[in-house]
Amino acid sequence: MPLSKIRDGSLQFWPRKRAEKILPSANWNALQKTLDKQEKKQGVLNGFIGYKVGMVSVYAKDNTPDSVMKGKKIIVPASILECPKMKILSVRFYKNGQVVKDLIVNWEKDLKAKVKKPQNLAKLENLNFEYDDIRIVAYPKVSDIELKKSPEIIEISLNGTKEEKLAFVKEKMNKEISVSEVFKEGVVDIRGVTRGFGLQGPVKRFGIGLKSHKSEKGVRRPGSLGPWHPAHTTFRTPISGQTGFFTRVAYNNLILKISNVKELNLNEIKKGGFDNYGILRGDFILLKGSVQGTKKRPLLITNALRPTKKTTKQKLEFIEAR
Repeated sequence: MPLSKIRDGSLQFWPRKRAEKILPSANWNALQKTLDKQEKKQGVLNGFIGYKVGMVSVYAKDNTPDSVMKGKKIIVPASILECPKMKILSVRFYKNGQVVKDLIVNWEKDLKAKVKKPQNLAKLENLNFEYDDIRIVAYPKVSDIELKKSPEIIEISLNGTKEEKLAFVKEKMNKEISVSEVFKEGVVDIRGVTRGFGLQGPVKRFGIGLKSHKSEKGVRRPGSLGPWHPAHTTFRTPISGQTGFFTRVAYNNLILKISNVKELNLNEIKKGGFDNYGILRGDFILLKGSVQGTKKRPLLITNALRPTKKTTKQKLEFIEAR
């Protein structure tokens, strides 16, 4: 009897079609409820944009309680995300879940391909309308790291009361926000689009086994697409179609180090720069393990939506990267 296994491919993702945008948005309402229970620090951003650079090996000291390797030096794979400083483009005021005002408070020439230049920039004074929530629309300074010309623009929620949020926006309105002001060492979620492979068959797409070489209707296809009646092929049937370029969330990624090229120069690891990316020029994050997407792909880093005890108690002290 031939060996068999359960077919790959989660049925929770349907339809399996290409992502509509390269930088996905987040469910800020669900994230806010989780953060309120965790009693996170108030008055900071809930998200930040980073760009995938590549992977390195990190030497770290395991300080996890009750760990078999506690106190010893271990080697872990790590992903590098370069995080250029971000600036606030506009401030959105919400009332009952609807936007009542969207005030542009900043504009630069890098945004001319994305946003039309306003005649006058808004000032957050004498707000004579009612609102119950404040969010910002921010963009990264990609010109500082010489990655591209036009930056991504995304809405990000804030922590705290209305007064604390408004005070934070006024403080950072014309200033740059670095990733070290938003995140500390701990667990975060990474939202992004996976690598795209185009149209692929069911063997690569779902991992089904090959049939006998004497099969008349094809070796690399399922034995049956379904019954005669009902004459319908369900989404559970592994058939060919779009593979990759899907929006996915990598939960509970551990931050090993937040630094910049002045403090920790990772360019010495790769002479001439990282493959298909180049050299690092600004702030970056070292994450344990791998993340989705190709090189230079924008990723949204957010606070952990559903942290687990196992991931939150894990503590690794960064030593060096190679």
